[in-house]
Amino acid sequence: MPDDEQAEPAADEPAAASTPEEPEQTDGPAISPYGVASAALGVLSVAAIVLGWFIWSAHRSDVDERSYQSRAMQAAADWTGVLINMNADNIQASLQRLHDGTIGELNADFDSAIQPYQQVVQRLQSRSRGEVEAVALETVHHDLDAQPGRPASPEQLPASIARRTDTVMVVATSVSENSGGNPQTVHWNLRLGISDVDGKLMVSRLESIR
Repeated sequence: MPDDEQAEPAADEPAAASTPEEPEQTDGPAISPYGVASAALGVLSVAAIVLGWFIWSAHRSDVDERSYQSRAMQAAADWTGVLINMNADNIQASLQRLHDGTIGELNADFDSAIQPYQQVVQRLQSRSRGEVEAVALETVHHDLDAQPGRPASPEQLPASIARRTDTVMVVATSVSENSGGNPQTVHWNLRLGISDVDGKLMVSRLESIR
């Protein structure tokens, strides 16, 4: 049959099969389970680092605090050592050392505060040998000070003068050899205020405990 006589396909005949359409792509990439796990591990790592920093910071703070407390107790023991070893031969030098180690009201009223100890030495004309037996920090709960029946906390130096003030208890014993009598044993129970003034620890309060 000639080519020009071939009939054209009917309109209702199916056209040639077309290529199936591909599914539409989403705008963002899909998150795989590995990505979720990596993100979770990243968050846990950051949390572990932050927690480790807090633990290290707290430990360092505790170490620094214990070191400061040791220095405060040593300062109280050294100052007390000068006081309990004061005698007729070294009274002036001892008084000067004691005065140089004080600050605040104790420094301003040093003569009246130290006068009872000075009078004893001058009256007895004695030689004393003293030894510090125990030193301890006194813990004060300031929230209890305002309650009835409880003594008010000792006045501390302003923050502009002292960074902090701690109370230290000192127990000591000295043996006084009088010029014309038997040796006398003196027991010392003192409460000292130790203040941090520009990194230097000084005595800001002196009390004798009965």
